[in-house]
Amino acid sequence: ASVKLKWMELKEDSDMTAAAVEGEDEEEEDVESFTHADVLDIFEEGLARLVQDPLLCDLPIQVTLEEINSQIALEYGQAMTVKVLKADGEIMPIVVVQDASVLDLKKAIRRFVELKQQREGGVTHISWRYIWRSYNLVFQGEKLEDDRLRLKDYGIRNRDEVTFMKRLRKK
Repeated sequence: ASVKLKWMELKEDSDMTAAAVEGEDEEEEDVESFTHADVLDIFEEGLARLVQDPLLCDLPIQVTLEEINSQIALEYGQAMTVKVLKADGEIMPIVVVQDASVLDLKKAIRRFVELKQQREGGVTHISWRYIWRSYNLVFQGEKLEDDRLRLKDYGIRNRDEVTFMKRLRKK
């Protein structure tokens, strides 16, 4: 009788394990029933609702998490906008943290330009080494040459304008 009892216990355990595995399969099927396109659509709908918020309404439709975080940091006074004026008259609003260095500003300019290119389908590659060798950032006539210095050391504050200017060649 004890052998039969043991066998019944084992059978119940295996039935329960099989039922659990079947349940897991059903759960996996539910998770896998969304295609990648479905998940992207759901995400984009949520993002579109998020961007309708008055705080975030200036952001583009294909916004990145980094852009959202920057906008929130601006609202809480943890970041500032530096307007970078290009030679063609375009103004790039670049968001950097309050304590940003010149190098941080250069990296933010690079991210801004690359995101803009992705959205507009423009040039696919820019040599940033060439750009920084050929151009200076200038604030009130002073070149921002030391990448380690903070923007506030140059006197740059929120909404100040920095010019993107071609370097003059030395002969």
